[in-house]
Amino acid sequence: YLPTDLYTAALTRQLDQLAIHDFNIPGYDLMSRAGEAIFRLLQDQYSLSKRILVCCGAGNNAGDGYVVARLAQQAGFRVRVISMVDTTELKGDARTAYEHWKSLGRQLSKCEPESFEGVDVIIDALLGTGLQRPVEGRWQACIELINGSARPVIAVDIPSGLNADTGSVMGIAVKAAMTLSFIGLKRGLFTHQAADYCGELFFDGLGVPRAVYNRVATNAYRLDYENLSQQLKPRRANTHKGSYGHVLVIGGDYGMAGAVRLAAEAALRAGAGLVTVVTRAEHVAAIVTGRPELMVIASEHGAISSQLLEHASSILIGPGLGTDKWGQALLSRVLESRCPKVLDADALNLLGQQEAPGQDWILTPHPGEAARLLGETTPVIQQSRFTAAEMLQALYGGVLVLKGAGTLVQTSHRVSVCPYGNPGLATAGRGDVLGGIIAALLAQGFDLATAAELGVVVHARAGDLAASHGERGLIASDLFDSIRHLINPDTRPLAQ
Repeated sequence: YLPTDLYTAALTRQLDQLAIHDFNIPGYDLMSRAGEAIFRLLQDQYSLSKRILVCCGAGNNAGDGYVVARLAQQAGFRVRVISMVDTTELKGDARTAYEHWKSLGRQLSKCEPESFEGVDVIIDALLGTGLQRPVEGRWQACIELINGSARPVIAVDIPSGLNADTGSVMGIAVKAAMTLSFIGLKRGLFTHQAADYCGELFFDGLGVPRAVYNRVATNAYRLDYENLSQQLKPRRANTHKGSYGHVLVIGGDYGMAGAVRLAAEAALRAGAGLVTVVTRAEHVAAIVTGRPELMVIASEHGAISSQLLEHASSILIGPGLGTDKWGQALLSRVLESRCPKVLDADALNLLGQQEAPGQDWILTPHPGEAARLLGETTPVIQQSRFTAAEMLQALYGGVLVLKGAGTLVQTSHRVSVCPYGNPGLATAGRGDVLGGIIAALLAQGFDLATAAELGVVVHARAGDLAASHGERGLIASDLFDSIRHLINPDTRPLAQ
């Protein structure tokens, strides 16, 4: 079980201190519970492993490691412990944990290749959530030995070297098979580079009472399909196509018909009652032939009728739009409309030039587009994804979807992180599919934030289902069947 509330490292420390000082839970009790939770995970997941190496640093993270080492030793495991600091530097609860382990008569091992030989599992208790600078020197060398050992690693609270707030690797980080996070689930575990380092995520609240969490406010959340899908209610029998909205998909400049075709079908698969495509005249026949359920209208010189705009329930503009006069004219017309809208791809590039804020839109940039909107570089955006999403939303209004590993949905008062998805989604057209899903949800009456969050989750989960046969070779249109399945959570298999 993973909670949906996410915390920064600073907020997690507040939770910890409140539990200790205001709710009278001794710090060493929390440390002992953390060590016990890691040891249980070790026993549950690696039941045949009896030789472990515990790599300890200097702080409470190290103390957790010494608790694990003591418990494993008492249970008959063969245990080696490496300390990266002179143990005289250990203070407080970490010092107590070390002394309890040392009382068993054990000696520390050196951080050298020989210490990693004949080991079944490694416990990473080197660096905790307070890391603020790149990992260097002997710490870097130790992590290199851990990663080079080819042994499974259980990370205590967070993989050492991973930034708890941003998900960025601070020079080098431990590649864990599993990570057990304590008290507060760290937001950095779900975005940017974290997916390559955390392995399978687990959580243990260490018995901290709910009253502690009630006193520490957070504005970051983990998106959960099971929760969000409860808003997808069964449809009434007495309805018609107009009951489920009319999506207008605009784009498809010369040679880019596939983008609007993918987006439009995604809107249909996500439940829109009607979908109209506005595109170049040259693409009309091909789109209608490929998906006759779509209505397709040719636009010359970027013209759209007022009647069409007035009858739309939502608008998606940007897939294959281009940035020449045709695309500029189309975007100008759309921005005049008060209809809820999704701006993607080239619409975002044009928007960056116009700098027109609004409250009735959802912007869906990938990191490169976000960089252009903020006048930054893509690496800067990736290193500070939460900050970038917050700045973009503040600058452009509405709801901001920052795509990528751990997609973020930022509103004016909260940010949500998508824990689903896989590398198979790194393929042409999948952003068009996402835009179509979100536009369909807007057309069906969901507000901006819900449409963005639910759309992101359905898209990513569909990618996971579609990747069941492998991530390589997954294409955007492979998601359609899974989208239809996920958008209908009320369906049940028919009785045999």
